[in-house]
Amino acid sequence: MLESYVTPILMSYVNRYIKNLKPSDLQLSLWGGDVVLSKLELKLDVLEQELKLPFTFLSGHIHELRIHVPWTKLGSEPVVITINTMECILKLKDAIQDDHESCGSNSTNRSTTENTKSSVKPRRIQQAAPTDPDLPPGYVQSLIRRVVNNVNIVINNLILKYVEDDIVLSVNITSAECYTVGELWDRAFMDISATDLVLRKVINFSDCTVCLDKRNASGKIEFYQDPLLYKCSFRTRLHFTYDNLNSKMPSVIKIHTLVESLKLSITDQQLPMFIRIMQLGIALYYGEIGSFKDGETEDPTCHNKDMLGNITGAEDETRIDMQFPAQYKGQELYSQQDDEQPQGWVSWAWSFVPAIVSYDDDEEDYLANDPASTMHQQKAQTLKDPIVSVGFYCTKATVTFKLTEMQAESSYYSPQKVKSKEVLCWEQEGTTIEALMMGEPFFDCQIGFVGCRAMCLKGIMGVKDFEENMNRSETEACFFICGENLSTKGLTYLTNSLFDYRSPENNGTRAEFILDAAHHKETYTEIAGMQRFGAFYMDYLYTMENTGGKGSVNQQDFSSGKNEDLGTVQEKSTKSLVIGPLDFRLDSSSVHRILKMVVCALEHEYEPYNRLKPEIKDESEIILNPEELASLEEYIPTRHTSVTLLKCTCTIFMAEFNLLDHLLPIIMGEKNSSNFMNTTNFQPLRPLPSIQILVDKINLEHSVPMYAEQLVHVVSSLSQPSDNLLHYCYVHCYLKILGFQAGLTSLDCSGSYCLPVPVIPTFSTALYGKLLKLPTCWTKRSQIVITEGIFELPNLTVQATRAQTLLLQAIYQSWSHIGNVSSSGINEALMNEVFQTVGVKSKNPLPTLEGSIQNVELKYCSTSLVKCASGTMGSIKICAKAPGDSGKEKWVPLLQGPSDTKDLHSTKWLNESRKPESLLAPDLIAFTIQVPQYMDYCHNSGAVLLCSIQGFAINIDPIIYTWLIYQPQKRTSRHMQQPVVSVPLVTPISKRKEDELSVGSAPLAKQQSYQASEYASSPVKTKTLTESRPLSVPVKTMLNISEGCRSPEERMKEFIGIVWNAVKSLTIQGIYRRKLQHLQEEKNKEITILYNTIQDLERCLSIRKDSHLKHRQF
Repeated sequence: MLESYVTPILMSYVNRYIKNLKPSDLQLSLWGGDVVLSKLELKLDVLEQELKLPFTFLSGHIHELRIHVPWTKLGSEPVVITINTMECILKLKDAIQDDHESCGSNSTNRSTTENTKSSVKPRRIQQAAPTDPDLPPGYVQSLIRRVVNNVNIVINNLILKYVEDDIVLSVNITSAECYTVGELWDRAFMDISATDLVLRKVINFSDCTVCLDKRNASGKIEFYQDPLLYKCSFRTRLHFTYDNLNSKMPSVIKIHTLVESLKLSITDQQLPMFIRIMQLGIALYYGEIGSFKDGETEDPTCHNKDMLGNITGAEDETRIDMQFPAQYKGQELYSQQDDEQPQGWVSWAWSFVPAIVSYDDDEEDYLANDPASTMHQQKAQTLKDPIVSVGFYCTKATVTFKLTEMQAESSYYSPQKVKSKEVLCWEQEGTTIEALMMGEPFFDCQIGFVGCRAMCLKGIMGVKDFEENMNRSETEACFFICGENLSTKGLTYLTNSLFDYRSPENNGTRAEFILDAAHHKETYTEIAGMQRFGAFYMDYLYTMENTGGKGSVNQQDFSSGKNEDLGTVQEKSTKSLVIGPLDFRLDSSSVHRILKMVVCALEHEYEPYNRLKPEIKDESEIILNPEELASLEEYIPTRHTSVTLLKCTCTIFMAEFNLLDHLLPIIMGEKNSSNFMNTTNFQPLRPLPSIQILVDKINLEHSVPMYAEQLVHVVSSLSQPSDNLLHYCYVHCYLKILGFQAGLTSLDCSGSYCLPVPVIPTFSTALYGKLLKLPTCWTKRSQIVITEGIFELPNLTVQATRAQTLLLQAIYQSWSHIGNVSSSGINEALMNEVFQTVGVKSKNPLPTLEGSIQNVELKYCSTSLVKCASGTMGSIKICAKAPGDSGKEKWVPLLQGPSDTKDLHSTKWLNESRKPESLLAPDLIAFTIQVPQYMDYCHNSGAVLLCSIQGFAINIDPIIYTWLIYQPQKRTSRHMQQPVVSVPLVTPISKRKEDELSVGSAPLAKQQSYQASEYASSPVKTKTLTESRPLSVPVKTMLNISEGCRSPEERMKEFIGIVWNAVKSLTIQGIYRRKLQHLQEEKNKEITILYNTIQDLERCLSIRKDSHLKHRQF
């Protein structure tokens, strides 16, 4: 009878996890076809033992359990298991319990497990009915396989709760159903066949709600927060590929989940708890949950780390695979594996995979009498690890950040209510999270998304900047944009997933996986990742290769001091992150919202999961023989991280409102009230000036030894460690910035930017630093470098007019000064001068100062005794650009070095083009400074300062004064027209030639005075000591203001003018010009005498003509 085979299997599963069941009653109910069990309690210890979670179950019960077995159609209809209202409460295991479980007696655990198995198996075997002679030998096995492969599991109202401190995290799933599907992923009754060794399943989750609340000291929740996730539905596809019909373990497992819309909501009170949950996940991932108390030392045999967490049981798995057939692996792995070592999530997840997809050992007990099964068990071979692919895909995700406030109620006894207001929103499209693993030696995780953006919502801290009545556009609200739009990019994020119709699984072919590290790096490059996603791409690869030929070796041998296996296992971890083109706008609205989130995240009193252990040097030094040292020299496991940013644009706007004095003190650790609410009205400022920074590429590389503590203890014990070993004892960091440039721009009322005005042209720079791990182990070696840094800057140029610097100063002051920025803070004339109309030349162009430095290199290093810094600067040059007579720009050198100053006193030096003689010329500045680490020990090693400066030349030109005194013209209500006294002067041609020969000065455009009521503009060519140039001539006769009423600024200007004239009179150019002026005056006198003589002759000639005419008339 089929009942005699199927009933014991179902009873074994039910009886394993549920308490107080009577097998006789259950068996009779199953034979009837339907079983209904109510108010069931779960066996929590069995769940903890099999799941091996780092959590303990506080409670677990099932309200109702239904099992439907269609005995008459068992080969065509599925068995349906329905669970109505299942609730479990979990908490993190205590440290004492962890220590007891992790460091307990291994032999005791094994013996207990073996005794339990031996006592259970015979009883179950006796319950099994004898084989029916009418049934063919393989019929029972194939039928049971069909029944198990098509079991439908339905869970209605699944409730999971996690409690820790004051955190209560609850997950409620209204409905979850798992069933078997066909090739088109439709519900079907399927089985594995020789032509199609594939099994497909689908799990649908409906109305998933996640809540995160805070409980008080008594354990009650005073008021409920908004759900993190509300009624979200998603579906999961499972794809199992087998090598043959007799395979119990699939060779390829794919589990992919798709969510169409994911809407998360986080309040300010939930944010610290949400970060706490994330920190718990990270601590569990790396195995950093403390399993030892304060004051106790960590036992290396009970706590061994690797890159992915804790890789334990590798040798045990290999041993189990060799000793036990595949059908026993799922259960024997848990009973035989070493339980005294805490596992990381990767090891736990991998050990749990066989239990999900393979048959249980109890099932094999009932099939023990099957001849076909017995023959298969005798011929079982050692199985290799299956390939497991896990993926999560989300079409569109939204995260909303809300601020809450208590709402007062009219009634005293009414409960408190919380009112929330949305202030920030993050939208993300085309998200992919994929993990590929094959046993513990290979693990790869890829994360990416197509596009994302962040927007401001409503108001912040009482400032109603984005309320509905403000009528502001969505473009203004969006302050962060990265990547592309999903509608234009397409469904590239689903490539090769079970939801991609082009994937091999959906086209009847077997997928191929890249499991080689070298081939993986060649295929999954940064370019390929950005072509698939476009906004963000991360590739995390961990590999472990065995080069010693001894099988899988656990890295715990290295950490525990077992040196005989050093070098046999080569581990490597690489992390590559690429962020695509992004546009980041820092205005008042975005900055205040981001800092408010930071303040809310810091408002908690949680203790960290991983406490820093004191650096205690191990007195027992490890001595390596030459072979072990050579193997250590050959390969040292490292973690390498690379972060690349492409095409970054950052715009820093002038602050429209500034309330940072209420946020920064909290971030800096000071106590301050963060519930400040501003009452002033917000008015957008347009045009809004800003600083725009563009970077072509930023690359950050970081490398650290994988087992730093053990490596440093080994290398520091060597008498003369090699440079290679010392190199791996440091944390290395490289930073490269390529194509950095900055300029000024402004945002108008229409939301468009004007053409940027360059301030810093494109340049590149690089920075390198390294830090010694565990410096306390190197106290006996004072010559070992602890920290070292190198900074390189090939060239840097900065250019700006005085108007541009004033605008930069205004932007800085808007952020440094607290309060609102009024529209009067920006002068319209200043904005017009900085941002001129394209194609229209300014009548009065301002002079531009440009400074550049080249070949800058700075070095810093420190040891346990001294700190040292050195640096060089190749050259420096400062010039002024001013308009010339013919409309061409003219450059005036102000500072230049290195320069040959031996001919500085001659006029020839001023007219020459000074260029570096050679690239091998000495640097302008070279310095070295060394100071002791502790000033109390100066007598042991004194401070040293060495400095070398080459010659450089300084030219003090009037253009500096013109650049400094510029002030934007203030607009007045009335415009006074004043007469202008003009004296026509003719500038000789010779004088113009002399001015052109002068390199130290250039003709400047007419400057408008910032005091329109005191100075009148005069388009007069006035001859000065230096040159002929248009000047603003003061007409004091037209003013009714006494000199005693002048402002201090005017007096300072007059004083500077007097000092400037004195300096000009003492310069060589002034002497030369005075000589030319004297010659010109002599020539003018001669011209005047000749002009007077000609006039006298003309008068005499006219007198003679008049006398001759009178004589004729007479």
